[in-house]
Amino acid sequence: MSKIITETQRLIIREFNLDDAKAVYHFNAPKEVNRFTGDADMCESIEDAEKIIGDIWLVEYKKFGYGRWAVVLKETNEVIGFCGFKNESRIKAVDIGYRFHPDYWGKGYATESNIACIEYAKQHMDLDRVLGDAVAENLGSIKVLIKLGMSYIEQYQEDEFTVNRYEIFLKSKS
Repeated sequence: MSKIITETQRLIIREFNLDDAKAVYHFNAPKEVNRFTGDADMCESIEDAEKIIGDIWLVEYKKFGYGRWAVVLKETNEVIGFCGFKNESRIKAVDIGYRFHPDYWGKGYATESNIACIEYAKQHMDLDRVLGDAVAENLGSIKVLIKLGMSYIEQYQEDEFTVNRYEIFLKSKS
């Protein structure tokens, strides 16, 4: 049984386990899902999904106490995507991220799940500042970051992408 992190009216947010590999492959498979992520070829099979879960997410849970979490639709008990935090060594900060199968885009799940993650972090995690990056063309993701209460701080170039960076402070600055 995977550790439940938090819940919303429609969603359960929990740690991934290896039994989720088929779902992870499913929500990563459509090309449009990874269009702006920079990791388009990382999950091309169920075996790749197992490696992502086992070698990345389960390791991060042990090392940091958090990582990307499974978003489960209460109505069907189906894993529809991920949300949550990543200790991103590349930027020396914690970032918030989300990814869903296109069948679940435009229904508010990214906003709902990540608002729940932010509230969870404020109450249970020792995080001061969280970043969120979105490719400038990815207007849907930018809208989510703004709805999370994040503020635009800069734009930078990464490979072929122009990326907007946002931030939120979880502890009041005194």
